[in-house]
Amino acid sequence: MNIIQRLCKEFNLQEYQVKNTLEMIDEGNTIPFIARYRKEKTGSLDDVILRDLDERLSYLRNLETRKNEVIRLIEEQGKLTDELREEILLSEVIQRVEDLYRPYKQKKKTRATVAKAKGLEPLAIIILNQKIELGSLDEIATPYLNEDVETINDAFQGAMDIIAETVSDNADFREKIREFYLNDGIIHTEATDDSESSVFEMYYKFQEELGKIANHRILAINRGENEKRLKVSVSSPDDQAIAYLKKNVIKNGKAITVDYLSNAIEDSYKRLIMPSVTREVRNILTERAEEEAIKVFGQNTKNLLLVPPTKNARVLAIDPSFRTGCKLTALDDTGKLLAYTTIYPNEPQNEVVKSKKTIKEFVTKYDLNLISIGNGTASRETEMLIAEIIKELDRDVSYTIVSEAGASVYSASKIAHEEYPDIDVSIRGAISIGRRLQDPLAELVKIDPKSIGVGQYQHDVNQPKLGKALDGVVEDCVNSVGVDLNTASFSLLQHIAGVNKTVAKNIVKHREENGKFYSREELKKVSRLGDKVYEQCAGFLRISEGENYLDKTAVHP
Repeated sequence: MNIIQRLCKEFNLQEYQVKNTLEMIDEGNTIPFIARYRKEKTGSLDDVILRDLDERLSYLRNLETRKNEVIRLIEEQGKLTDELREEILLSEVIQRVEDLYRPYKQKKKTRATVAKAKGLEPLAIIILNQKIELGSLDEIATPYLNEDVETINDAFQGAMDIIAETVSDNADFREKIREFYLNDGIIHTEATDDSESSVFEMYYKFQEELGKIANHRILAINRGENEKRLKVSVSSPDDQAIAYLKKNVIKNGKAITVDYLSNAIEDSYKRLIMPSVTREVRNILTERAEEEAIKVFGQNTKNLLLVPPTKNARVLAIDPSFRTGCKLTALDDTGKLLAYTTIYPNEPQNEVVKSKKTIKEFVTKYDLNLISIGNGTASRETEMLIAEIIKELDRDVSYTIVSEAGASVYSASKIAHEEYPDIDVSIRGAISIGRRLQDPLAELVKIDPKSIGVGQYQHDVNQPKLGKALDGVVEDCVNSVGVDLNTASFSLLQHIAGVNKTVAKNIVKHREENGKFYSREELKKVSRLGDKVYEQCAGFLRISEGENYLDKTAVHP
């Protein structure tokens, strides 16, 4: 089954949908462009399915690359058979390919390699073949004694080491034992210090079947282990695994070497297979948990970014605090900064009267109608103060609590410095709190999506994968809404389909030097914005006062 057929089966799609999508991706088309403007080729696949398809395509291509690499490496050793080649080519996951390659991988010094160097591999083969039913064990081992192998026991011990590694390297055995673990294994956690209080207390004496444990618990346990608050172990189905190995390896119970073979199998499992498979199974559970978590984080990010803008809001934004004071900023309905100051209504200063007067003056002087309060330190105390002030005002003013996640990241960023070079970092944070209420998408794209609080375990998952997924979400959100070519910031423009940071900067520079764009065609004059980039981005860039009416719509030129 080739990649296209496999994707058709996995996603329940027709061949033309997958084939056309793959061709367009390979041609350099972006997911937003394909989703919006190539519906007839994809059968109207949306951006979510297209991204899943793209991610799966990358995995399958990496799988094919690894298959070919493993085949080449084994062939170079002169050990590649037609059966092995076929087995590698039929592998459906990278783990299976690695299992098949394991016996041929160049190993560091092991007990088996030492035994082979002593000339004991033929003895190991005799034991594995299980053909000798009569005679003396000493007679079998004596021919292999030498200056490195002094006793009969040494000979059999070395042979068992070779057998143990051979059994451990068997791809089918490892695959089946992983299955045993995932179905019947139990994860146990306990505290490194019972007397210490922590958020991981529910895991101080905890156990659950690996086949039933929830993904969020895997992430919590991993965090507790990484923070050295928990000790984690896995109870493995040892009897089941050893019985399976003996059943599949021991074919002649009458062989006089059967006890050595049986002992070698047990050693293989306990010394080599069990520690390795335990790690592999925990990695499988972690990858599964991370995959689900990243999808949830992506949806959370999308929900944050696509909150509708608050129209005609003239905002008083407050970044609350105790000792260092509450930062106030007044913003007009376009997000322009009108004024800022700091008040100290909370502990330890308690300048309540003075603070009330300042807030009332700001509201009146700048005709503000909405108050945005950050949800961080001293938020509740500040909210009580604002509620009192609103009752005392003779105008229609309301307030809301806004997440300030990422505001501090933005305030210290290069973008914030370029926007407000002469303003203190703490004031920039308050500006962000206000503007993310006015236009969440335009403001939040300035912040790394990993910094806007998208989920409880966002810092515990694979960061490159999370970053790629969230960047895709941001790109989809920005392009689904579209941006005004004449007002969009660099931060917004860099997320438009086909536009990278360099092109985004060049668009802003062209706008500053030549004034407004009046036609999408003028984009072709922007440095580094060629025909391919123009094709990808033009439909997502709008001109509200353009020469062509369609330039204000999503209709592609």
